[in-house]
Amino acid sequence: MFYWLTELSDKLSFLNVFRYITFRTGGAIVTALVFVFLFGGPIIDMLRVRQGKGQPIRTDGPQSHLVTKIGTPTMGGLMILSGLLVSTVLWANPLNPYVWIVLGVTLCFGLIGFYDDYLKVTKQTHAGISGKTRLAIEAVVALVAVIVMAKLSRPPIATSLVFPFFKDMVFDLGLFFFVLGTFVIVGAGNAVNLTDGLDGLAIVPVMIAAASFGLISYLAGNAVFAEYLQIHYVAGTGELAVVCGAMIGAGLGFLWFNAPPASIFMGDTGSLALGGLLGTVAVAVKHEIVLAVIGGLFVLEAVSVIVQVVSFKLTGKRVFKMAPIHHHYEQLGWTEPQIVIRFWIVAVVLALAGLASLKLR
Repeated sequence: MFYWLTELSDKLSFLNVFRYITFRTGGAIVTALVFVFLFGGPIIDMLRVRQGKGQPIRTDGPQSHLVTKIGTPTMGGLMILSGLLVSTVLWANPLNPYVWIVLGVTLCFGLIGFYDDYLKVTKQTHAGISGKTRLAIEAVVALVAVIVMAKLSRPPIATSLVFPFFKDMVFDLGLFFFVLGTFVIVGAGNAVNLTDGLDGLAIVPVMIAAASFGLISYLAGNAVFAEYLQIHYVAGTGELAVVCGAMIGAGLGFLWFNAPPASIFMGDTGSLALGGLLGTVAVAVKHEIVLAVIGGLFVLEAVSVIVQVVSFKLTGKRVFKMAPIHHHYEQLGWTEPQIVIRFWIVAVVLALAGLASLKLR
């Protein structure tokens, strides 16, 4: 909304500042942060009353969770999504289609996660929507988003896969790109979902990834910077920096309440939505492979589950003491703060490695 103030800049020159993505990104961070701070407490109180026993704790998980986490309300993603939505609507350019595509995927994934959380809370079971049904709905949402983004971009880059560190290594995948793009978005959503198992474990790496892709979006959407760095220019994607900024602000506000011991859990409402957001931004700016590097922690969590399941089905043996891998380290005797902070460090290192690809070409 504030972007419209630029129309008055000929009369009030200081309003010209609203043209700058950097200024509006900063505004989005602060707005989302303040919003979640102000309304986070009342939202938690409302959810605690409505949910009663809170999020059901898995009996096959770490036994300590049955004591330390029981009764904690879930659906904290509502706090994040509300702050993200309000801040983005206020600060982003409403005429930019990429903003609405990313918001659309984020909110759709959030609704899927909300219904999943609702089933778990009302039935007091950790089994919500069936996995196949959830993945199918997510795939449809993601495919529509990829198709629209491909139409917005210029050929042949629209359906091409760009390899980091190599400026000329670009492969036009044709129709297969839509499969890949869908996989990236759905995979990102579910990978973040699997990571959300300890207080503060998922939200900080998500913010780190959002900050990284906010920078990438700004650079890829600026013709001058894109040419200097020899990355592919994608017109209009610079505005996604504002969305990523809103995500960071909302995440900081949520972390205030989610810090150990958590007053509320993110739930599938938040984790699916935030992962979907990151995946969609990565596809929009043509940095799908870089997402696998910057979001390497999420990839590791997802791979640990896949390896555990496949190994058990084929050999009857488990590779890890418990999956996802953060539970494996719990079983090894690491304390929850040790796991969380060390995983944050890993996320920072991976983000730096991913950002290095912008210049090393």
